[in-house]
Amino acid sequence: MAEVDELFEVKNALYTGNFQHCINEAQKVKPSGDDARTLKDVLMYRAYLGQRKYGVVLDEIRPSSDGPLQAVRMLADYLSNEINRPKIISALDKKVSSSYDLSDATFILMAANVYYLEGNLDAALKILHQSDDLECIALMIQIYLKMDRVDVARKEWTKMQEKDEDATISQLAQAWIFLASGGDKLKDAYDIFQEMADRNSSTPTLLSGQAAAYIAQGKYDDADTVLQESMDRDSNNAETLINMIVLSQLLGKAPEVSNRYMSQLKDSHRRHTFVESYFAKETEFDRLAKGYSPSVAN
Repeated sequence: MAEVDELFEVKNALYTGNFQHCINEAQKVKPSGDDARTLKDVLMYRAYLGQRKYGVVLDEIRPSSDGPLQAVRMLADYLSNEINRPKIISALDKKVSSSYDLSDATFILMAANVYYLEGNLDAALKILHQSDDLECIALMIQIYLKMDRVDVARKEWTKMQEKDEDATISQLAQAWIFLASGGDKLKDAYDIFQEMADRNSSTPTLLSGQAAAYIAQGKYDDADTVLQESMDRDSNNAETLINMIVLSQLLGKAPEVSNRYMSQLKDSHRRHTFVESYFAKETEFDRLAKGYSPSVAN
């Protein structure tokens, strides 16, 4: 008989972006062992990170808390305190280069997230390869897709398939790969997001996935409907805003519409990789433009 996962509902809510439900379920469930109780708290505090409530995590996770919780606190500290980031990275580098518990999947995942946000994809992949945890493999897949290595992402997904093909995080990873693959796989990606929404609830995470599949298929009106629903649920969701920026341009809407979404994204998610890439392109454009300034005739 298969072992029942006491935290199944808590994990599902976190993975699908239903952060408040994750928190509510974590506060209700009574895990039977110490490790399960620690994991429950890890999942709950990660949901608070998803809500950008970094202060809750920093206030409630004490220096005496278990190691996995300290890793979540490190990520909260990194996300909330831009000035201290070099110090946090330095301490993380020192820990990774010395010794750490290879069985602590939470530390590996949180450390990889910090490196990922720093743009140090090599360091993120290096530490993720130390674990066969499903979430660690899923993050590796995200990184390989970001590097346009769909072929390697597919190989990593076969590992997830062997471990637990039906796990929510495995299904999500497969949907990401389908999105990156394009063509006939776009409908398969949409179907996965829709099935998850039917089985759990529609969240900006799942709706943004559906919208991306629609946009890639040229179904812009359908994408607009889905994104409007996502905006109603969370008007500051980064992925929704990015999709709205792209879609408003594809639909030929007035420039101020996409500019409005871009301003909102800059205000709410200044450190998002999309925003940082946008700033870098703006700076480069300004630099190049100076070289073509018209000269004034004497």
